[in-house]
Amino acid sequence: MRSIYLDNAATTPVHPDVAKAMRPFLRDSFGNPSSMHSAGQEARVAVEEARDKVASLIGAGSEEIVFTSGGTEADNFALKGMAYANDGGRNHIITSSVEHHAVLETCKFLERLGFTVTCLPVDGSGLVDPDGVKRAITKRTLLISVMHANNEVGTIEPIAEIGRIAREAGISFHTDAVQTTGHIPVKVDDLGVDMLAMSAHKLGGPKGVGALYVRKGTRIESFVHGGEQENGRRASTENVPGVVGFGKAAEIAQRESDKQAKRLTPLRDRLTRGLTERIDYIRLNGHPTGRLPNNVNMSVDGVEGEQMLLILNARGICVSTGSACSASSSEPSHVLLALGLSQEQARGSIRLSLGRETVERDIDRVLAVLPGIVNELRTVPASARGTMAEGAAAGTALRDAILKYETEKRTQMMCRFSHLRCLTCPASGIGKGCTLAKWQLAKRRSGAWG
Repeated sequence: MRSIYLDNAATTPVHPDVAKAMRPFLRDSFGNPSSMHSAGQEARVAVEEARDKVASLIGAGSEEIVFTSGGTEADNFALKGMAYANDGGRNHIITSSVEHHAVLETCKFLERLGFTVTCLPVDGSGLVDPDGVKRAITKRTLLISVMHANNEVGTIEPIAEIGRIAREAGISFHTDAVQTTGHIPVKVDDLGVDMLAMSAHKLGGPKGVGALYVRKGTRIESFVHGGEQENGRRASTENVPGVVGFGKAAEIAQRESDKQAKRLTPLRDRLTRGLTERIDYIRLNGHPTGRLPNNVNMSVDGVEGEQMLLILNARGICVSTGSACSASSSEPSHVLLALGLSQEQARGSIRLSLGRETVERDIDRVLAVLPGIVNELRTVPASARGTMAEGAAAGTALRDAILKYETEKRTQMMCRFSHLRCLTCPASGIGKGCTLAKWQLAKRRSGAWG
């Protein structure tokens, strides 16, 4: 049976043309782009050509693109770089409650340095109110940071309107566009942003490379110090194969993203409608129409999202329960809680994100399988639910096991159920086995999963 991958919001498969473009720079054209000899200059030309392609995708100047190790570093660079360049007169940052952890955790770090942060609420669809942004501005506001579209629920934020507010107030504006770049129109002048974060592996490029757009004239301080790479804005030898792959992915996206969005939107709507019709007590999370063309995030009452994920995975369908960066956390999604969902509703959510390789029969397969899974889980006797609830507590044990491994440098095992390194899994022969693994094995042996 064909494996179905519906977790493109976490990462996308590398486009074949991207892999082909990268291949020479993994072995033959291996020069350091800072070197003066011909091998180095060959690499330098490739990096600059890729920079041109990434800049073209978002309507920027090539000199405004700084390559990074990914979207998380780009977000960190924007916030910390702006804070470090601050002359002391402004120390206030405005952001939203549904930002990626790359922004929220950076804000928490800056608070420890004496900055103040206003974290704006969102409505039930996940939208930030531009008037709320305007009201939050003070004379000490240094930066506004609101993501372009949410990575969990797909809601597209009113960035252009917030950009006008920021521009009128003379305040720098950053947006995390990791989920939108290469998928919907992203032009920096239309959005009115001064900084914009991107990641290659979200649009068919390789992992480990991203970029930050920095509008010409924006005061920003490097927080990676060393050499003079990236015009002195980000030290470290460039990841030449990755950068080349990013450039090729940007070139493909500029040519094909509109067509892909038009193809995926009806598939997304068909999946949403089909699940709503076939499953009782289910709701779509995020804006009903103002959302990414590939994102479906649903909450199912009476069922844990992780249970659905694991059983779908056993049947060859890959989905997620939210942000991949928080997959090892047993806490409910901060995004869903910010939308007003209860903890139970948040824990009962799954995200299905479509991609370039998604076709109609994949949607048909999910619609044929998932309703039955939900019905099976809902009919589990109440006496057994305590055992299932123990699965959440297993997350703590798994994280403790990871820490133990990192500390003692012992042989790691990959838990076949949670995809985490675990020293207590019965498959490893170490310890007595975690609760999650024992529950999953018991379900399999009982034949409850079919």
